[in-house]
Order: sequence, then C-alpha cells, then structure tokens
Amino acid sequence: MRVELFDYELPDEAIATRPMEPREQARLLCVGADGGLDDRHVGDLPALLRPDDLLVANDTRVLPAQLEGRRGDARIELTLHMHLGPGRWRAFARPARKLKPGDRIDIAPGFAATVAAPRQGGEVELDFAMDDTALRAALERHGAMPLPPYIRKQRPVDAHDRVDYQTTFAARDGAVAAPTAGLHFTPALLARLDAAGVARALVTLHVGAGTFLPVTVDDTDAHEMHAEYGEIDAATAARINQVRGQGGRIVAIGTTSLRILESATDADGQVQPFAGPTELFITPGYRFRCVDMLWTNFHLPRSTLFMLVCAFAGLEAMQAAYRHAIADGYRFYSYGDACLLERQAAA
Repeated sequence: MRVELFDYELPDEAIATRPMEPREQARLLCVGADGGLDDRHVGDLPALLRPDDLLVANDTRVLPAQLEGRRGDARIELTLHMHLGPGRWRAFARPARKLKPGDRIDIAPGFAATVAAPRQGGEVELDFAMDDTALRAALERHGAMPLPPYIRKQRPVDAHDRVDYQTTFAARDGAVAAPTAGLHFTPALLARLDAAGVARALVTLHVGAGTFLPVTVDDTDAHEMHAEYGEIDAATAARINQVRGQGGRIVAIGTTSLRILESATDADGQVQPFAGPTELFITPGYRFRCVDMLWTNFHLPRSTLFMLVCAFAGLEAMQAAYRHAIADGYRFYSYGDACLLERQAAA
C-alpha cells in the first residue's frame, strides 16, 4: 500500500508532553466496528467491557537507555535499542558517521562502551565489558528515560519521567520505549475492573526504539520492521484460548500486546507458547486471528503503528477518527489520550 495513505497533519499543540493527572480523566475515543465514534474518558472503561472479556497487557519495563558520552572531545548520544548478549547492545548513535570498531565512548567514571562492529546507518553495536546485572545498575545511575523525540524536542527529560513513562504492569526489564497504552492504567482503575469481573493476563514484548522510526519508503511492501523480543508462557496461552473458546473477547492493551498475541496465534486461531523475536508488520488486509478489541493511544502519521490500527478498525474509519480527534482537541502520542477500537468485520 502507498505510505501516503497513512499521513495526516497534526498541530504541535496537540502533542502531549505530560500525562493527564489523574490518569482516568484522559479522554477516550471509542471506534465501533461500524466506524461509529463515541467520546468518553479512560475512567469509563469498566462500563465498556463485559465480565467475560480478558484484558491482555504488556509487562515489559523500560530501561533508562538514553546515554550521553564522549569519544575524545566529541559528544556522543546513545539510545540502546536491542539486547544482543551479555553486556552487548545495538544502539542508535548521534553522530554515528565517525564511529568505528574499537572506539571507546566514556559515559561516566568506570562506565564506558566500545564500538564492537562497523556501523550501519545510524546504528552501532556496543560492548560494555560487564555483565547484564552490572550494566543495568549503571543504566539506572547514569541513563535517562528514552522519551520519544517529539517530546524531547519540547522539553528535557526529568525525574518525573522515571515514574510517568513506566506502566503499572511493568515487571520485566528490557524495553527501551514504553508500551504507552498501558500508561493510562492505575491501581484504582484496575480495582474497578476487578470489581466489574474483567480478568487480565500478562504477556511480554520488549519494545525497541525502532518503534519511533518513520516509514521512509513509498510502499509498505518495501518497509523492513525492527525485530522485538517477546514471550507468552504456556499457562497464559491456555487461558487466552479458554476465554476465546467460551465466547469471551480478547482486549489487547496496546499495539505491542496485540503484535505478540498475533505472532503467537496459529492458523487455527490457537495461541501457542512463544519466546523469540517478532518482526510482524500489520497493514490493512491482515486477518486478525486472536484480538477482538484494541486499547491504544494516538499514533504518528506514516508510522507502522498507525498502519496497524487502520488494519484493525479500517483505514477510512481511522482516518475519520483522527480527523475528529484533532478537531475536538484530543491529546496525541505517548502521554496523550486513548482509543478503544472494535475490530472491523472481515470483508
């Protein structure tokens, strides 16, 4: 498909730079299977679901993976985005063009990285010469939360982001970008969902910084997805299959949860245990095998995530929904408002 179909204009003032407080007061745009629109709030979710629904959230935890170092007198910005092995990461580097294997990047006393492989575009492979436990401790001391570029252009990362950019489900270290649909959920909202009889399950997809990369080709067939590591254990797979078998709906909290669920679902619609990378790229025409509803944020134009929601709810429906949201003052992107999408009927 032509990538230009997924473009739209957004005024800068529509980009949220802080989350809504309290979180439940964020706005929620519901998009029905027929494309109908309903303006609600996040706190309305318990009334919008059924007791036999199963919410599936991503339990990845964001690492403070934004680093600043020096190669000699040159300042280098690093964003770790893929774990390759003990102490070894692939990273986006700025500027990357002068880095070569063997170069040392000093980040803090006792904390440095060596360029371990030739760069590819703006990426390098880094060896930190320490085990993962020591490296993660160093990241907690010296790293910053890897906020999306569209927020960092408007304000610096600060201490509030250590809390604000982490979901209440976060438990497993490994993401370098938040599964932002989960940022709306608070203990109070989860308690209300429990009281309404809505069950939930956890899966893992370690979100990579590649999620922020724009699609630069003209046709979706030419786009290459960045791989992200995910897991679904056998007990969770069995629980999802049981809910679906009993007629319940699977409600994915975020595109990351949806992608790992769809990656793990076989041709017969059964979710299988999964552990490994996924490069699943979902565009209109994809036939969903597992997920019935999607809770998500508003996504960047020409992005793989906007393509995914258009595949789920329909291209024309999502184009109309985004036009409505912009005109009605919804807040966009990671710290912005939410959508609840019903899957469009199969053609």
